[in-house]
Amino acid sequence: MRREGGQHRVPDHAFALRDRYVCVAGEIASVVVEEDEDERKIDHVWVQVRAGDFGRVEISLSTTSRQSRALGFDPRVRVGTIRSTWSELPPSGVRPITGPLDYASLEAQQPVEYTPLERTAVERLLIDKARGAMFVEAWGEFYIRAHIGIHQIHSRRASHAIPRDVIGKDGAIRFYFREANASKLLLFKYDGQP
Repeated sequence: MRREGGQHRVPDHAFALRDRYVCVAGEIASVVVEEDEDERKIDHVWVQVRAGDFGRVEISLSTTSRQSRALGFDPRVRVGTIRSTWSELPPSGVRPITGPLDYASLEAQQPVEYTPLERTAVERLLIDKARGAMFVEAWGEFYIRAHIGIHQIHSRRASHAIPRDVIGKDGAIRFYFREANASKLLLFKYDGQP
């Protein structure tokens, strides 16, 4: 695996957020597709953002489901988009989420069409959005390793491959664009998720 920027110092205040459901926001520093000699192991795109006093924070986005493939289910990620406009950017940084992010609530407000995409199509989509955006905001679970980041950026409802059903802690990513003050919120589901 290759990541730009290598290891980063973990700020002391980050440890209080370990394994918590958070929102990360900031300017995009880089976007990288996972590399591996075995293509079957490639399943991520990493977007690094400048998240205020947290420094660089990595947003880890899944591009296929290796678990679904191993169990004989459709490994493709289903991607939905909600378009909107913005008048003010959220503050850069990492903050705990106080209210739920639930795909069912978002879908009740407006219809969302989910399109199943192959891994390489998800990679292209994320690279295109990250390179065109001026700012990004993402919701997921905070982790600390050699660097800090968030993952679980998808629906957390039970799927064919993962029986655990988590409600109200869905992950998503929103890209902010200068042109027409447009934003695109991307939602991700796996095979069998409602």
